[in-house]
Parts: sequence; structure tokens; C-alpha cells
Amino acid sequence: MLAAIAAAMLLATVLVVNSVSAHGSIVDPASRNYGCWARWGSDFQNPNMATLDPMCWQAWQANPNAMWNWNGLFREGLAGNHQGNIPDGQLCSGGHAESGRYNALDAVGAWQTTSISNNFRVKLYDQASHGADYIMVFVTRQGFNPLTQPLRWADLELVGQIGNTPASQWTPESAGGVSIQVAGSAPGRTGRHMTFTIWQASHLDQSYYFCSDVMFGGSTNPPTGSPTPTRTPSSTPSPSPSPTSSPLPPVGNCLATYRVTNSWQGGFQAEVTVTAGNAATHSWVVHWNYAAAQTVTNLWNGALLAPGPHVMVGNATWNGALAANGSTTFGFLGSWSGTNPVPALTCTAT
Repeated sequence: MLAAIAAAMLLATVLVVNSVSAHGSIVDPASRNYGCWARWGSDFQNPNMATLDPMCWQAWQANPNAMWNWNGLFREGLAGNHQGNIPDGQLCSGGHAESGRYNALDAVGAWQTTSISNNFRVKLYDQASHGADYIMVFVTRQGFNPLTQPLRWADLELVGQIGNTPASQWTPESAGGVSIQVAGSAPGRTGRHMTFTIWQASHLDQSYYFCSDVMFGGSTNPPTGSPTPTRTPSSTPSPSPSPTSSPLPPVGNCLATYRVTNSWQGGFQAEVTVTAGNAATHSWVVHWNYAAAQTVTNLWNGALLAPGPHVMVGNATWNGALAANGSTTFGFLGSWSGTNPVPALTCTAT
């Protein structure tokens, strides 16, 4: 009886916590704490979890609030300097976010996996409709072993991204909030891997971090005899993680061209034209590498995601949607020393 009362009190507490701190998570392939909550939230005291789903068991034992608050793994005020603020081995907890609440998510071991193909999508559920300044999706490099190795920045390769995308352009969910899918391409991957997603929310300088365990070319391995996934006790039921429930337009091609419009000693002005391919775009991101110590100092008509030497620029709120073969431009001021060669640009669009 006491155990039942304690559980009821805990569930009541969760209802309050989730209603106040509603943010979001990757729901497909499920992030580590979202997956543990979905599989065991209605039966989190079941001792069978220790053998059926041992990594979730250790996470529940370490801090159950990491699962109840599956939508609250974020850091504030990092100004986009993710690598400088989150040490190797702490990526899945966002650098021990929320006073260490999520530390168990960094544990190395046999986390449950979701089967995906080499061309895949991650689905982000935004419970509070914040929208995104940008979303970046990484996959571990072939040869990385999640069963024995802690996750490091050097283990990751960027495989998908979108730029500034307000919540009004996301897909409404019947349970409330919105969702968006981001395409990724990871050729050559086989077997067990991890995806790592960074969501830079638009309402504040809030950065969210999600680790998902995946199997390329394999089968999903939910724990045998595990409970039916539950969408309670959240006060707002979460959406179905089906990747086909609200698909985005297919990934489209885009082309970016760069020209210097003015130059002076130590500084320059440049313009980049982004042109859609044969399909309309929903959003776009352009990136390039500067080879001669150039850097972007001020930019307009776009969102500067990284100033250099690896520069990344996403669309502004008003110019991400381009008609087929349509174009837009963004401009910027930069600094240089010695030489100012024109870089090669890469453009990706969804």
C-alpha cells in the first residue's frame, strides 16, 4: 500500500513538472531517456527491467527525473559553442545538464536500438512550439563501438541539418505542440551506431542534446516482454513516433554561389546567392571552409550558425521556402589577413 501511495504521489509530481517544463525530444529514433520513459514509464518499478532493459534500469535507478523530464535536457547561454562547453564523454547528458540529472545517459553499454536505413530522418517533437534556429544531426563514424566507447566529438560526422525554421512551419500534433523531421544520409554505416542531435531553440539561447541508439541494416530490438509503451504520466500526451505520420517534403538540391562585392585592407563584403533545384525548398543551410584566416563579422538576410573557419549559414525566417529554381541572397562583412580566396560552398535543403 505504501509503495502504491508513493508511486501515485510521484506521478502527481510528474504531472506538474511536465506541464511547467514542456520542451521536446527526439521521438524517432527515440532518444535514450525518451525511450526509457516510453517503454517503462507506467511500470518503472518493475525489477524485470534490470535484465530486460539494463541500461534503462541503471538510468531509472540513478535519477528517475531524467525520464519524467524527457523533454528538458537543455543548456542555456552557450552561444552556439557546443563543443567548447560539453566535454567528451558527456554529450548525451548535455555536459551534465540540470545539475547532473541526466548523467546516466552517458553510460556506455547495450542501450536498446532502433533500426534505420542509411538515408533516414529523425523526428523532433517540440512540445512548446519553440521552433528552431537550427537543428544538426550527427552519426558516429564507422568503427565506433557504443558498447565499449564513450561518445566524443571526434567520433561524430554531421549528416543532416536545417536552418532557421519557425514553429509555424512545423507539423501540428494532435496531442499539442509541433514536430519536424530532419533528413540524414550516412553511407557506409553498418551495425550499431549512435545519432546525436543538437536543437537550437528559437525562443531563447537554449540548446538541446539528444543521443539515440540505432542499428543500420539490422532490426529493432525492444526488450522481450517489455511493457506496452505508454504516453502517460505526461500531462500532454506525446506524439506517435512514426516517421511516416507527418513527413516533410523530400530533400531537395540547392546551389550556392559566392562573390566578393567590395574589399579593403583587412576587410571585405560578400554576397551568396542560394538557388533551389528542381524541387521547392522548406529550408536551406550553406557551409564552407575558409582557408586563409577569414571570418564573418556581420551577416544579414540569413542566420549565422558558425562564423569560421568552418562557416555555416541558415535561412532567415522569411527566405527558407523557395520555389523550384527560385533564389534568394544573403550578404555579410568579413575580415581577412594576407589573402582572401573564394571558398567552395556546399548547400543542403529540405
